[in-house]
Amino acid sequence: MKYENATDSHEDFARLDMLWRRGREFLGTETAIMGGAMSWVSERHLVSALSNAGGFGVLACGSMGPDLLAAEIAATRALTSAPFGVNLITMHPELDALIDVCLENRISHVVLAGGLPGAASIKRVKDGGAKVLCFAPALALAKRLARGGADALIVEGAEAGGHIGPVATSVLVQEILPHFDDLPVFVAGGIGRGEAIVSYLEMGAAGVQLGTRFVCANESIAHPNFKKAFIRAAARDAMPTVQIDPQFPVIPVRALGNEGTKQFMQTQRDVVARFHAGALSQSEAQLEIEHYWAGALRRAAIDGDVEYGSLMAGQSVGMVKAEQPMVDIFSELIGQAVRALTERRTAAETS
Repeated sequence: MKYENATDSHEDFARLDMLWRRGREFLGTETAIMGGAMSWVSERHLVSALSNAGGFGVLACGSMGPDLLAAEIAATRALTSAPFGVNLITMHPELDALIDVCLENRISHVVLAGGLPGAASIKRVKDGGAKVLCFAPALALAKRLARGGADALIVEGAEAGGHIGPVATSVLVQEILPHFDDLPVFVAGGIGRGEAIVSYLEMGAAGVQLGTRFVCANESIAHPNFKKAFIRAAARDAMPTVQIDPQFPVIPVRALGNEGTKQFMQTQRDVVARFHAGALSQSEAQLEIEHYWAGALRRAAIDGDVEYGSLMAGQSVGMVKAEQPMVDIFSELIGQAVRALTERRTAAETS
């Protein structure tokens, strides 16, 4: 491994290599560390840096159309010869065309996200020769996705940034991992150090997925204001959005609190009051609430509006202390993982 050095035990590097070998072989990479697909941030520069560092970068397609995605894939490929994948949102109106773009451009792995993917979408990807990864927010859905043909699962807990489910990573892993000996499972949500990576690998995970930890990489195009907000933040600052009225469901989004968050709460109160006063229909009120954050992530991550934009971040943001080159981030994570294994081995030998 490129990160092995003379001060670390070759035995413990070999142990780490063994622990995530299945994940490495599945991804075709030197490490089994995937990059979480973060809209606006997981573009050609960050994705290629991740793959060049030995991880597996994943392009966030988001709302891109087929032509724009094809251009982004080509631009990424110009920056790296290493494998990388593409994350597609299942609710995208041009999902089939986007899958075709991935297949035409020989993308090896497609992540289907943002909802439960249909069997037809999974089959389309697999028939085209690519591997399919799907998010599994519960054991029943994990089993359903496995039966439906998913080649690997991503188990992401509530500690993650962006849109989240209600269950913590540590609980989901205990619930899901014991049922999948053959299917690779990647763990995500709240991972910021190598010791946690080792723990999940020892529990049976094939690898891990990190997002928040990479936002402040030198290669990330995130605005300096966005990066500064991450570096200043503590874990407790990354909070999920709150629903005011059960009649108007809000999909929780974990982000750093700011003036925009406060304004969103007030907007919900105002909209609900107008609905009860008869000024809005329920559908109009729901649409107004859902549209509040439209474009807010781009305003923060790209334009630098950290007061009113959306600062999506996982709770591992408290472990982001500085802007660093991607290779240094990987070196830290792998060094921490190897030292954890060394400590375990030393303790066993002396007991």
